[in-house]
Amino acid sequence: QVQLVESGGGLVQTGGSLRLSCAASGLTFSTYAMGWFRQAPGKERDVVAAISWNGGNTYYADSVKGRFTISRDNAKKTVYLQMNSLRPEDTAVYYCAIHRQRFNLPPGTKTYEYNYWGQGTQVTVSS
Repeated sequence: QVQLVESGGGLVQTGGSLRLSCAASGLTFSTYAMGWFRQAPGKERDVVAAISWNGGNTYYADSVKGRFTISRDNAKKTVYLQMNSLRPEDTAVYYCAIHRQRFNLPPGTKTYEYNYWGQGTQVTVSS
């Protein structure tokens, strides 16, 4: 049974930092691309960042480029999202997800490409 457990969300002031973690189990983690998505109230779930199975390819949404960094530790079966210089518009529920296809390149950016999702972690940035 595939499981994803996110942690690290919380309340932070504008300009602050948070590090999200997503621990996976029940699959050969090192063969799947991973993605971080977010969903604000009343909005669609959109990609924030994605990373290939081996960590060699990454993707960032324009809104987070230069501020967020996605990384993974295949030995720990964990993917991370380091978020710096946070803004109120970053407020959302953040989800990690596993790509539906092994060894996919480049890492996917569409929600339909991901078939397992974590429960989400709330990130709130106060102004």
